[in-house]
Amino acid sequence: MGKVSLEGIEFHAYHGAYPEESILGNRFTLDLELETEFREAMLHDDLSATVDYSKLYKLIKARMDVKVKLLEHLGHMIVTDILEAYPRTTKIRLTLKKHHPALGGLVSFSSVQIQYPEDYA
Repeated sequence: MGKVSLEGIEFHAYHGAYPEESILGNRFTLDLELETEFREAMLHDDLSATVDYSKLYKLIKARMDVKVKLLEHLGHMIVTDILEAYPRTTKIRLTLKKHHPALGGLVSFSSVQIQYPEDYA
């Protein structure tokens, strides 16, 4: 078992529970770590035997382009997409941050962390 990570992925997207968030959008940062079996990739230099970072990024971007209200729901949908695309994945830790959320004061970011399989038990 090995770990694959993408850290500091940034998007401008239109997620939020308030109408202005779906119009103005916001900056989001995503950190992702997953555990998967990639022994064959290590031994044989074979991209098909591991997680393709480019495809993983495109999968996340496609999900970020679909407006939702809650970070929790967005994170769950990304986890679901990853598990479908990479069924050898055994663990996922995803942290999703919304920068400067509209809360009526100065807040650097709000965030959620989702862990698979722990949060799905």
